Amino acid sequence: MSRRRFLHVLVAAVVVVCMGAVSGSLHAQGNSEAAFERVREVQLQHTAILMAQEGVLGTAIGLNERGQPALAILLERPGIAGIPKWLDGVPVEPVVTGKIYAVPKPENPGGKDKPGQPSNETNPKKRFDRPVPIGVSTGNVESCSAGTIGCRVTDGSNVYALSNNHVYALENTATEGSNVVQPGLYDTKPPCRVYPENVIGTLADYVKLEFDGTPNYVDAALALTDTARLGNATPVNGYGVPNSTTTQASIGLRVQKYGRTTGLTKGSVSLTDATVVVSYGSVDATFEHQIIITPSTFSGAGDSGSLIVTDDPKKNPVGLLFAGSSTVTVANPIDFVFALLGVWIDDE
Repeated sequence: MSRRRFLHVLVAAVVVVCMGAVSGSLHAQGNSEAAFERVREVQLQHTAILMAQEGVLGTAIGLNERGQPALAILLERPGIAGIPKWLDGVPVEPVVTGKIYAVPKPENPGGKDKPGQPSNETNPKKRFDRPVPIGVSTGNVESCSAGTIGCRVTDGSNVYALSNNHVYALENTATEGSNVVQPGLYDTKPPCRVYPENVIGTLADYVKLEFDGTPNYVDAALALTDTARLGNATPVNGYGVPNSTTTQASIGLRVQKYGRTTGLTKGSVSLTDATVVVSYGSVDATFEHQIIITPSTFSGAGDSGSLIVTDDPKKNPVGLLFAGSSTVTVANPIDFVFALLGVWIDDE
């Protein structure tokens, strides 16, 4: 089902570009590229050892209180012992994220989420007339859950709805060609009811999630659809149509997203190049080269699959939201997603 791509080769090529972009951002803030590269070297040398320690969820690259490039150590809770202040001459910044989850399936179908949207024409949890906007409730008919339509993409021949693997492919378990609906079954009335008229496409492709310690880079999937059933803009209270030009995440970059649960929210990139353990309920997956966004209100359960774009008139795609904690949001770099799925934004 999933295309067999040269995952590591493609990601390595994109990483080179990403590292250059982030280095340039740090340099613009008065930090030398050499200082950033040194943090990166130390991260590579020490991440495995650090993550073997109980309570350490990962590492990332950020800035300390003095604005210097620093190695961030992501912690499940405060008070983790043995966290150094320096590693090989590089400052270390402990960051308490709390446990990070691929935004869990809702537990109360038909109930109210908090925070939520009013029941009106801009409520992203409701059923929309076709073509449906992006940024609203969606899911696979094989699960009574709901995530978010990230955007409409194309491979030059077909158009697709982009969301997460755990939204559309159900963590590698969904049936090939299974129906994808809007809204997700969690949001139907009565809940968990399959209505044929809610179908907007079929599961077409996904990047397989690995739960054996092999590094993951994206949590992403595609549903084959058409322009009659899926539009390319958010509801009217969102940011509109995303651009086809992408922007690399950099520390301090202002971003926004529109999602099924929290609607339009704004935040900023606080950490880049994160290696982090993400919980998928009974199993964990390790992701590399991820983006971390704050504040805590940037996303909530059900926002999985949201497209994150720059908070400016360009609205350039930056990341694909897939996980979070009580304090942070985690996203895949959008260039990784597009490269691995062979698609790009359909903004026509």
